[in-house]
Amino acid sequence: MRYDTYIFDLDGTLLDSLNDLYISTNYALRLHGMPERTLDEVRQFVGNGVKKLMERAIPAGLENPKFEETFATFREHYLVHNLDTTMPYPGVLQMLKKLKSQDKNLAIVSNKFYAATQSLCRHFFGDYVSVAIGERENIRKKPAPDTVREALRQLGTSTDHAVYIGDSEVDIMTAKNSGMPCISVLWGFRTREFLLAHGAERFISSPEELLRL
Repeated sequence: MRYDTYIFDLDGTLLDSLNDLYISTNYALRLHGMPERTLDEVRQFVGNGVKKLMERAIPAGLENPKFEETFATFREHYLVHNLDTTMPYPGVLQMLKKLKSQDKNLAIVSNKFYAATQSLCRHFFGDYVSVAIGERENIRKKPAPDTVREALRQLGTSTDHAVYIGDSEVDIMTAKNSGMPCISVLWGFRTREFLLAHGAERFISSPEELLRL
């Protein structure tokens, strides 16, 4: 099927941001006297917004009396350092450029907090992606369909001939809740086996493959 609208997840789909998330997580944990996490642990914690990341990383999660101050430290550090090592995955920029040249509608929908989503999109994808929606207080985050619907509204289009591209179980549920097909990428934060167990049906192994669908 040929698609007219492509809605992308950000972390693990367009951007390899794991190392910066890992460093900011451990900076906050270390500063507040908590045990640090491994890179693989952080890989498993991401995918549903940075508050959920820290809820999983901090001992006792939201019940920890230091949760809010530790989360605030993470946010402050990450907003300064989210470009230290983060880069688009190989082939992503070429894929977006090609889709843009074909007059496709392109948007990013992420559970990353709004300011970081906007700044990263402008920095890396500003020439190609005009709409970027991050986590905001007045709108339900993924897997609720609200942020996808907001992106479609800003694009001036609908779910007809639209597809969602992501790397996690949250993205699979988001696409389903939005009434869209989902394409799961195999270069992100989750394995093929994990994604299959969570309902994934269609996969791509490189950004170039998306252009052939």
